[in-house]
Amino acid sequence: MDNVDDAIRTYALSVEQIGSSIAHLRGIPLLEALKHTEIGAGPYDDVSLFEAANRIMTDLVILHGVRWMLKKRTFPFKTYLVEYGNDDENGFDIRAEHDGKILIGEAFNVAKSFFSTKRGAMLKKLRNLKADFRILIFNHDAVKTRYVPETGPGEHFVLVDVGSESAKVVPNLPLERTVALKEFQ
Repeated sequence: MDNVDDAIRTYALSVEQIGSSIAHLRGIPLLEALKHTEIGAGPYDDVSLFEAANRIMTDLVILHGVRWMLKKRTFPFKTYLVEYGNDDENGFDIRAEHDGKILIGEAFNVAKSFFSTKRGAMLKKLRNLKADFRILIFNHDAVKTRYVPETGPGEHFVLVDVGSESAKVVPNLPLERTVALKEFQ
């Protein structure tokens, strides 16, 4: 789990200077900068603040979600392969494989108003490939507190609160637990 903790620390440090380019802007110049001006800082320095915020918050959902899954031994996997930003070399944002079991996952961070659209698109993508576990990892505040999704076989939603570093799985069905925590990477 040390490598996940290191990745979170390094990532958090990389975003510290973001926002300084708009500190004194107001009105139309602010909106133009948010949507069109490259920020020149952080992991996505060549995109606008608006686009960087979307990617960074999704990356943080992935990192904190995977950290939580490893810590709680939620699924029977010792390691997870993740992709940040708009990368798509592995087909999915999150992949894991162990003892013949396969997990695939997609992650996002959206406003409540866009959740249904994003959820539908991501579930469609996940359902196109055979896997034992299909997970959606997303920001907890995209849905109501007592949200209970209708899911198919092997589908789980991991709701992540980046600020408190907590998460939960819904539906919270009994899941096979992995072996000792010290084996996780």
